[in-house]
Amino acid sequence: MLQPGQDFSSNSCLGSVAPQAPHPRPVRPHRRRRFLGMAIAGFTLALALTGCNNIITDRYDATAIVKYTWQVEYTKTPGGGKYPRQETFASTTLINRNGIKPEGAVLEDDRGLWWPALPPRPTVEEIEQRKQPNETASTPQLQKNVQYELNYQLGDRQVAKPTNYQVYRTVAKAHPNRLPIKFILGPGDATVDRAEIE
Repeated sequence: MLQPGQDFSSNSCLGSVAPQAPHPRPVRPHRRRRFLGMAIAGFTLALALTGCNNIITDRYDATAIVKYTWQVEYTKTPGGGKYPRQETFASTTLINRNGIKPEGAVLEDDRGLWWPALPPRPTVEEIEQRKQPNETASTPQLQKNVQYELNYQLGDRQVAKPTNYQVYRTVAKAHPNRLPIKFILGPGDATVDRAEIE
């Protein structure tokens, strides 16, 4: 049972290895040793490639950085070059943390993310200033982008990794009571792919 403030890591892949079927006839000792060595080396390589580590902790913090950006596409007439060409204009950003409404939030979407006020729409003059010869500008489009990150304590180290919406929402549900969460890491332990409340 994990006590508050504790954390540990484990490897869930070790429990999923199927036992080898018995060999139908005796194997010579030197061949058996060679076979076992190759099997262990292959298994170690598989772990390194897939990254099966799990982290269980009650010391975590998840953020979702939301961003509005106005964007205009410019096309060439007649066609040529690398088109359409995109130009970005004003943007606004807001940091969501653990599902709590942040200061400056205006709207909550159907995924529980809070968004800031819209940035000012680009004017005709601003759009024309970015035009190059023989280009046509599109109507400004409002782009929405979200970037997720998980921070957690591992021993005396603070670790930060990219993550996804599922992990963010799991943290948002568990954070008020600081429930322990198992975080499943991705390939090479570079990302946090999944979260489960313990």
